[in-house]
Amino acid sequence: MRVLGLDLGSRTIGVSVSDTLKMIARPVETIRFQEDDYDQACVLVQKYIQEFQVKSVVLGLPKHMNGDIGIRGEISLSFKRKLEDLGLEVILWDERLTTVAASKILIAADVSRKKRKKIIDQMAAVQILQSYLDSQNKGNLNFIS
Repeated sequence: MRVLGLDLGSRTIGVSVSDTLKMIARPVETIRFQEDDYDQACVLVQKYIQEFQVKSVVLGLPKHMNGDIGIRGEISLSFKRKLEDLGLEVILWDERLTTVAASKILIAADVSRKKRKKIIDQMAAVQILQSYLDSQNKGNLNFIS
């Protein structure tokens, strides 16, 4: 089974998905929705839940640098409940600095500013999902020498 990664914003959701082995995250889409209309956002995410037949979602949880959960974090907690109502397992994942990391990767890859703006959310979703997958696979990797 695949796992979906989500980076929730006020008007966009970055979407990523794992491979079937749950080792690698890849970008899928940046979903756009009416500002602060999280019911609409949830409906739009369902397309990818069905397409990839996922049962688990890793949702970025924005925290302040001191670890506190602010308004954006509360919105993510509410969105988590909406996804759980669909029968999904939702894992909250600390997303601090994921957008910064995604931006650095895109800059290093010489992606134009205009193109970065279009894909930054899905790259942040990749960062969120990949860090979760890495934490789950730690120690489960068998290297052949």
